[in-house]
Amino acid sequence: MRSDPTDTPDTAGTAESPRPAQVGVVVIGYNDSAHVGDAVRSALAQGPAVAEVVAVDDCSTDGSAELLDRLAADEPRLRVVRRSVNSGGCGSPRNAGIDAVTTPYVMFLDSDDVLPPGAVDALLAAATGAHAEVASGLCVRRELPSGREQPWQAPLYTAHTVLARPAQRPRLVHDTLCVNKLYRTDFLREHGIRFPEGRFLYEDIVFTARVLAAGPRIALVPDRVYVWHVRRAAEQLSLSLDREHIDNWKARVEACALAYDILLGAGQKELARAARAKFLDHEVRMYARELGLRDAHYRRAWWAHTREYLARYDAADWELNPSAPGRLLARVVLESPEPRDLPRLRELAARPARLLPPYARTPDGVPVWSPDLPQVTLTPFLTRPTGVLPLVVDAELRPRARASTLRLRLHELYGRVAEAGPREVDVEWQSRDDDRTRGRTTTPLTPCGPESWSAELPVDLAGLGAGTWDLRLTVRFADGAQRDVTAHALAGAGRLRRSAVPSARHGVLLVQPYATHSGALAVRVATGVRGVLQVARGRLRRLLH
Repeated sequence: MRSDPTDTPDTAGTAESPRPAQVGVVVIGYNDSAHVGDAVRSALAQGPAVAEVVAVDDCSTDGSAELLDRLAADEPRLRVVRRSVNSGGCGSPRNAGIDAVTTPYVMFLDSDDVLPPGAVDALLAAATGAHAEVASGLCVRRELPSGREQPWQAPLYTAHTVLARPAQRPRLVHDTLCVNKLYRTDFLREHGIRFPEGRFLYEDIVFTARVLAAGPRIALVPDRVYVWHVRRAAEQLSLSLDREHIDNWKARVEACALAYDILLGAGQKELARAARAKFLDHEVRMYARELGLRDAHYRRAWWAHTREYLARYDAADWELNPSAPGRLLARVVLESPEPRDLPRLRELAARPARLLPPYARTPDGVPVWSPDLPQVTLTPFLTRPTGVLPLVVDAELRPRARASTLRLRLHELYGRVAEAGPREVDVEWQSRDDDRTRGRTTTPLTPCGPESWSAELPVDLAGLGAGTWDLRLTVRFADGAQRDVTAHALAGAGRLRRSAVPSARHGVLLVQPYATHSGALAVRVATGVRGVLQVARGRLRRLLH
């Protein structure tokens, strides 16, 4: 009889010797002849543990199926399944793969992604060593063409761990990907776990809920097991990146609502509650950050649809972590019939969150969102630790020929900032391309009025070099607390204006401070005459287009 640990570190989940051929990798694709070959080769390169690769072509018209046939002619482990009708989504071809595999274990791979070396061995060792129905590992999002990588749901994958049941780690609902996991094939078949058929966006969310609802034993590994390629400049965006139409949001809400119903119907109440919390913290925040990019029609439709779904939440849903930024943002939406305070909501949706002033109170002193929305109270901020408060630091970058400067201003938040005693701020610039940092320095904060503190420091723009740089700050307090923040970019009065600055090192710098989608300060720097000309040519192409 299998033991039932609460949350057990697993020392058996290591891949030291070749694993027997037990895994089938299902690769799905549609009109992706440029990348599907790389995906298939990355699966075959996993070694002898992979018994078969089933490539499901969703009725492509660009030669993808023929390319796969040529690969299969030289590789006996590769089988090609051709669908006669395009499904319009990812669910149907993955289901075809589940039906086609003949192996004890199965995993999924999209045609534009790759499996890193050792991925299958790591997952298979964990699954067999722990007698787990599911093994899951770290996925990294790789931005192309820059190559910058960002781990997906990294807190879940810090160590080898075995969970006797999913409810032991409610945060599992945040990892809605199906591709960074290895599944026992008979587990999926016995429980009838399938993807939604046809054109159903965010099918992963529903599939993952069905997996968790079945209560599998799960092994988690810290190994990198999947590389998710993010091509934002692609002519055809992936389904998850194409968010400019309201139908995308409606599809996401539908998937999240169905996931909640699946978990609740299976008696997984804690996971169902966690799934609703995740919707506020992830989905609502992500789309709210982008509302400023949409037209008035989209905003009204998004607001109305979101309010309709949030009306299903009960008191217990709202009571869970009431100071969370996504929860506060959602309360403003729910309590307001029409879109309002969009710039402020955008900043609250940022990571880390920023709650812009004004900081209103009721006549009896209760902190509230605004005088005309007193039902949205901010009282949880009166007791939260300083290190998690949604603090606001205004920032203004002033490029100058002699000395460029950065001006910062920290705002009070209902007396909590003064109580903690702000002392200094660490400043650094992080490259958007490769995460390297430059210009790290620490400067004191001095009072500049009853409810703010300021600092001013020089910025070596030439030392940053060419690229896009995000401003990162850490505010340090006298009581030992600290808070990592991004800075609110002050706009207006020519503050975010492109400037040509003479440089002894580069001859000339073209400097463009700007506000990101979430309102944070960033700066683009082009170095030398060649860099300036590249920017000018790019701008001309956009204007002509």
